[in-house]
Amino acid sequence: MAGRTPLVYFFGLVPGQYAAAWPSFVVADDPSSLTFTIAADEPHTLTGTTSDAAAEPIRRRYATGLQLHRLHQAEFRQRVVRAYHQACAICRLRHDELLDAAHILPDGHPLGEPTVPNGLALCKLHHAAFDRNIVGIRSDLVVEASLDVLHEIDGPMLIHGLQGWHGAPLQVPRPVEDRPNPDFLAERYEVFRRAG
Repeated sequence: MAGRTPLVYFFGLVPGQYAAAWPSFVVADDPSSLTFTIAADEPHTLTGTTSDAAAEPIRRRYATGLQLHRLHQAEFRQRVVRAYHQACAICRLRHDELLDAAHILPDGHPLGEPTVPNGLALCKLHHAAFDRNIVGIRSDLVVEASLDVLHEIDGPMLIHGLQGWHGAPLQVPRPVEDRPNPDFLAERYEVFRRAG
């Protein structure tokens, strides 16, 4: 702490998997309770000299900024994707790097907790389509595409990526406790219907 030495702080997501926050700094400690406070990605003072700026080549430079980051998102993703056996619940795509954990009820909703029954493992395409009400999921676990998308004429990506999944059953985890909450799906489906 006294030397302001940057640290890499690892926090657990699920057993055996961690996320790293760097740079992190110890900013306070309380010896009486054996605790300390970590600040992750604290802004730094950028120093440097300038001469003739026009004669200098353009160099890559970066600055640290602040943003709101959902600390639970990485853990939520790991748990949801694992529950769905690393496959999209709609198209069954199995490329982990292309899978997201989509909230059924959004993060800001009073019931939008980051739990597996409020999540769906979706590929990037279906996650974006679900969030933008292009695809909806009924409480009986049937996928629907919006009417405008169903009537649209375009290339094979639209046909195979969205239109082809209309009426298809959603693939869900085997354990009942990991399956999508039907009340959450019903509420979210109403949002999809109103948007269409």
